[in-house]
Amino acid sequence: MIPKLKHLQRIIDTGVIAVIRANSSEEALKIAEAVRSGGIDAIEITFTVPGALEVIKDLKRAYPGDEILLGAGTVLDAETARLAMLAGAEFIVSPVFNPEMIRLCNRYQKISMAGCMSITEMVQAMEAGADVIKLFPGSAFGPSVIKAIKGPLPQAVLIPTGGVNLDNVQEWIKNGCIAVGVGSELTRGAAQGDFAAVQEQARLFVEKAKAARQS
Repeated sequence: MIPKLKHLQRIIDTGVIAVIRANSSEEALKIAEAVRSGGIDAIEITFTVPGALEVIKDLKRAYPGDEILLGAGTVLDAETARLAMLAGAEFIVSPVFNPEMIRLCNRYQKISMAGCMSITEMVQAMEAGADVIKLFPGSAFGPSVIKAIKGPLPQAVLIPTGGVNLDNVQEWIKNGCIAVGVGSELTRGAAQGDFAAVQEQARLFVEKAKAARQS
């Protein structure tokens, strides 16, 4: 299987992407290990993390095999996307639709996730070759919007970020999302240094996502 397709299938199988925002690279690395131990192997390091590029490199060195699938988030342009790829990122996530970033991802066969809010943006991103539409912020819509989108766009590949929690993760999946992106609802315990709580949250999110598929 083409590596990009294999990576995308891996995200689908787990059902959850851990979106890591942290105050330092040290904290980001601890969160990454906690969510991995909890069963989430797709890990997105956002470029709002201090030294994000070095964090991606450090994680690549710490997990040289396929224990985790590394991604970069809050990527606003193709230049940043290329730096993230060279550091080891296999998927690139943006809060916006940037055609140049999508073209770059396709050139190097990395997964592109384009941030969109409207049907028009989604169609434009799909036409540009985006692999996934990142519905952002999901909190502005709620899970019910997925069925509304799937009406005119049944072919849309959707992952929401923002507004995803343990109470609604199953609804997002059941309504047609291939996976969800989870940030603060997953990593909140890290602020108090409670990485065991982060690990437990990861386990619960994966459990609920898989249960939604099985039902």
